Amino acid sequence: MPGKAHPADGGGKQLIQDVYQYAQDVEFGGRIAFLEDYDLHMARFLVQGVDVWLNNPRRPSEASGTSGMKAAMNGVPNMSLLDGWWPEAYHPADEKRAANGWAFGEVQYGDWETQDEVDSQALYRLLEEQVVPLYYDRDVNGLPRGWVKTMKEAMRTSLAAFSMRRMVKEYVEQMYLPALRSGE
Repeated sequence: MPGKAHPADGGGKQLIQDVYQYAQDVEFGGRIAFLEDYDLHMARFLVQGVDVWLNNPRRPSEASGTSGMKAAMNGVPNMSLLDGWWPEAYHPADEKRAANGWAFGEVQYGDWETQDEVDSQALYRLLEEQVVPLYYDRDVNGLPRGWVKTMKEAMRTSLAAFSMRRMVKEYVEQMYLPALRSGE
């Protein structure tokens, strides 16, 4: 479970504590890994060692999505709620290109219990109907061609769109230059 709960996300903090407790339980021995002190160094290894980056914060508690961006830049498709960076980044497959990942949780409800139930069912359905079948669909050489297309699309769409160059350009154009002009 990489990442950190948003400081205002009490439920997220509690979930992390619950996962930690489960990871300590001998009944789950070897099935749950809890990695403390998640940082850039650890993220580097996690991003290189996963097939899909699952991100399911409670909206609107996604901090910024930098781990998901980093994963996509390394060819790891994201599977995420539409929060944080993902609404801007995600695109489904169409006749010209592969999807760059998967999105769920399009509808927001007024209470957490309903929201969690609907989002969890959408997540399971997406896994069963799209993600897992695509991952295991292999050609005669054992290569998952569709999955590789999704990986490449994740890299293609994230590298230029989520860069320091873009951030600096947008800050200059949208913040600094207008502030300079209003001061003249």
